[in-house]
Amino acid sequence: MRLAAAAAALRSTAALLIRSRPHPLPSSLRRSSLPLARRRRHSYSSTSTALDDPPTTTAPPNVPPSPAPPPPAEQGSGSKAVRRRTRDSPEGLLMHKLDMCSRDADLPTALALYDAALDPATAIPLSLHHYNRLLYLCSNAAVAESADAARRGFEIFTRMEAQGVEPNEATLTSVARLAAARRDPATAFSVVRRMAAAGTPPRLRTYGPALFAYCEAGDADGAGEVEAHMDAAGVVPEETELAALLRVNADKGRAGEVYRVLHRTRSLVRQVCETTAEVVEAWFRSDAAAAAGVEKWDTGKVREGVVKGGGGWHGQGWLGKGQWDVRRSEMDKNGKCRGCGEKLVCIDIDPSETETFAKLLTELACKREVREDFLRFQVHCLVPSLTPTS
Repeated sequence: MRLAAAAAALRSTAALLIRSRPHPLPSSLRRSSLPLARRRRHSYSSTSTALDDPPTTTAPPNVPPSPAPPPPAEQGSGSKAVRRRTRDSPEGLLMHKLDMCSRDADLPTALALYDAALDPATAIPLSLHHYNRLLYLCSNAAVAESADAARRGFEIFTRMEAQGVEPNEATLTSVARLAAARRDPATAFSVVRRMAAAGTPPRLRTYGPALFAYCEAGDADGAGEVEAHMDAAGVVPEETELAALLRVNADKGRAGEVYRVLHRTRSLVRQVCETTAEVVEAWFRSDAAAAAGVEKWDTGKVREGVVKGGGGWHGQGWLGKGQWDVRRSEMDKNGKCRGCGEKLVCIDIDPSETETFAKLLTELACKREVREDFLRFQVHCLVPSLTPTS
C-alpha cells in the first residue's frame, strides 16, 4: 500500500513538472550577464549545472587557430638580429677594428690586421669598405712624409683591383693623395681622368691632390690643365685652390693668368683670408707686376667694360706700368679709403649673372602663371633697370 501510494505521488509530481512551463530568467540574470556562472576551463564534470558550457574539443567558430611557433632558425631573423650577426661576423669585427685604427690614426695596427686577413690560416674576405679604410690611413700617413705608407697603400690598391673590387670616389681620392705624396702629380691627375671616364663624377677633394702637387712642383701649365678639367666637370674651386693657382702663376711671372685668377677670386671668394692676402701682396710687390701692363689704352673700351661688368672691373687687363703702391688700409663709415682717398662704389651683377637671373625669373613666373601667353613675356625688358647706364 505504501509503495503504491508513493508511486502514485511521484507520478503526479512528475506530471505536474512536465505540464508546468519554466519561467524565463530576467535579463539581469541571463547567462551573458553571469560571468561567474561560466564554468572554468577543463573543469567540466557530471555535477555541472545548466549554466555551464558543454565540453568541447574543437575551436570556436570564426576564431583563427593560434599560429605555430617559428622554428629555431627563424626566431632571430629580424633586422636587429641580422645587424648583430653582421657585426659579430669576422668581416664585421675587422671593420670595427679598422674604424678604431682610423679614429686613432693607427696605421701599424691597421696594416697588421690587413696582413692577418691575407694569411690563409686567418683569412677574412675584404670588401670595398675595408680597402677604403686602409687606403685612407695610408694616404694620411703618406702626406705626413711617410714613404713606406705610400708604398703599402699602392700595394693594397693593386691587390684590390686584382680581387675585382670596384673602387669608388673615396678610393680613388685616397690613391690620388698617395700619388701626390710621392711628388707624382701626373699619376694623381690620371686618377681623376680615370674616374671621369668611368662615369664617376669627381669632387673638389679629388682634384685637390693633383692641383696642389702641380703647384708645389712649380708646374703652372699642369695646374692650368687641372683647373680646366675642373671647369669642364662643373667643379668650382674654393679659396685654397685659387690661392695655389695665384701663387704658382705669380712665381712664374705670368701676369695674364694672375689677372684672370685674381678676378675669379674676386667673384667667387669676395673676402680672402690672411694667407691669400699675403699671396696677392707678394705679387703686386714683384718686378713682374711692375713690368706687366700697357702704357696706352682705349678709355672708351675701359668705360664700356666697367658698364658691362657691373661696375666691379673693366676686363681690359693691366693698365699702366711701374711699381705698385701696396699697403693695407681701412674704410671709414662713408666707404672712403683712408689710404688713397678713393670712395667705394656700388657694383652690379655681371652679364653672366644677369642672364642667370633672367632665366630663373622666367622659370619662377611660368610656375606661378597659368596663362599660355605668358611664355611671350620678354625678361630682357627688365634687364636695363638692372644695368647701370653710362
